Amino acid sequence: MKIAYKLTDSEMKAYKGFQWEIGKWYETTGEGKLCSPGWLHFYNDPLVGLFMNLTYVNIGNPRLFRAEVEGKFLDDNGTRCGYSRARLVEELTVPQISLVQRVRFAILCAKKVYKEKEWNEWADNWLSGKDRTKESAVIIVYAAQSIAKNAFFAVLSAKSTMSVFYAARSAESAAKSAFYAAKNTESAEIAAKSAVSAAESAFYATKNTKSAAKSTSITTKSKKIDLIKIARKAMEE
Repeated sequence: MKIAYKLTDSEMKAYKGFQWEIGKWYETTGEGKLCSPGWLHFYNDPLVGLFMNLTYVNIGNPRLFRAEVEGKFLDDNGTRCGYSRARLVEELTVPQISLVQRVRFAILCAKKVYKEKEWNEWADNWLSGKDRTKESAVIIVYAAQSIAKNAFFAVLSAKSTMSVFYAARSAESAAKSAFYAAKNTESAEIAAKSAVSAAESAFYATKNTKSAAKSTSITTKSKKIDLIKIARKAMEE
């Protein structure tokens, strides 16, 4: 039996109020897009689910469950997945993720696809704790925004691919996450959402990199990002 993980609210309700019960089997058609009623939505890893929660469902103070899953399967690049038959079998302790760990997650995702030298020097300094000031982060934000803007116009003129654009967007979102995290506590939610945006953009950047091989801002190797590995590394601090 395969295992997956589910987040619910305090009443064990999920997206659009779908009610779950421990031990009860649920079954859908396994048809349509992942966001449709044809799928039961899960995460392959509890940490990935908690990092990505702000974008997909945004459950405040979520509960975490281990589930047995089977039937049809649909994956969204490792960020989330769907099964056509499942049941919750056990409630788990919810790991607490700090804002610093969310920023680490964002930066580690962006580093997989964005190879611009200045940005990576800043990212390494942030990860090591050498420089986490909002002043340095905002400089990097503007630099990445400029590259993303130029990349987008290059796409429109058929001189580049969307992969380059998304790589720069990933770097921009990671830097924004660091900036808002350093700014004040009221910006914590923006910082956390920017972290998720960095992860999503990094995935889009890996979808088509061959024609972007001459770019210095994106890796020339099209490899699927291991979100589980990154999530665990982000938790090390």
